[in-house]
Amino acid sequence: MIYESGKMRLLTVSTKSVGEVSDCYICKDLNSGGSIMYTVIVVHNHTRVRQILELFNMSDRTGDGVLIEEFAHGDQEILVFPYHRERPLSEFYNGETLTLAQCEEVCISTILACITCNLPYPILYLLLTGDQLQMANDRSVYFGYEMDLADLDPEIGESECTGVCAKLLLKMLEPKAGQKATSYYLLEKKTSNGSYDRFTDLYRDVTIAAVSTEKLTPYRRFRLWLTRNTDNILGILFWISVILGIAALSILLSRLFLGGNSWLRLLFNTFKQIGTESLLQ
Repeated sequence: MIYESGKMRLLTVSTKSVGEVSDCYICKDLNSGGSIMYTVIVVHNHTRVRQILELFNMSDRTGDGVLIEEFAHGDQEILVFPYHRERPLSEFYNGETLTLAQCEEVCISTILACITCNLPYPILYLLLTGDQLQMANDRSVYFGYEMDLADLDPEIGESECTGVCAKLLLKMLEPKAGQKATSYYLLEKKTSNGSYDRFTDLYRDVTIAAVSTEKLTPYRRFRLWLTRNTDNILGILFWISVILGIAALSILLSRLFLGGNSWLRLLFNTFKQIGTESLLQ
């Protein structure tokens, strides 16, 4: 089968999946000599075609640099992505054989892959949940683009994608839990209460908490301590503000109903006299 646009003539060389909504093929471009391979998604469900067009045309994440070509072929929509050597992260990553610093390096590379792919979040979610993260020999992380659009949910946003990514990173760092890895315990704490809604927050936490061969400066130590204890600090500040608010309200009400500094007089003069005896004699 050949899928042809104004720029490309894509010849199918292998079939990855065939579904009710979409198919996935590996193709070579005859117009470029056939030396470069591509992952081609053929969408043949009309509703899904409309949703895909809306995602790419109306989203801020348009897939620039990743979505190589998009064109109609009869009543089908063709999406062309790069094809890279398949090295699933789930198979080639082994936290037991890596140092903590190397594990955190892979985690940071994973977050950056999610940020820089610039795909609409519903499609990114399919890749994250479809085991499409790949790891190169140098431990850099990249995406494969095999997907089944039958599972596409157009309502998926950054929060859901970040949550899936955070849980994946936590699993990757789990072999280092015994080393009291700050990055692991920070992710465990924040993932358990669903604190991650943005990839930038996840990236910040992992990079700050990651071990370094460089000596930590006092400022970096303070930032690390602040990041680990943010929830506790916010809780303390909340209760302090509540107490101060109650005190301020009490003073205000005492002035309104009792006049002057009666609240303070009531507080400090209560024990000056017991019965008919003054304690000031």
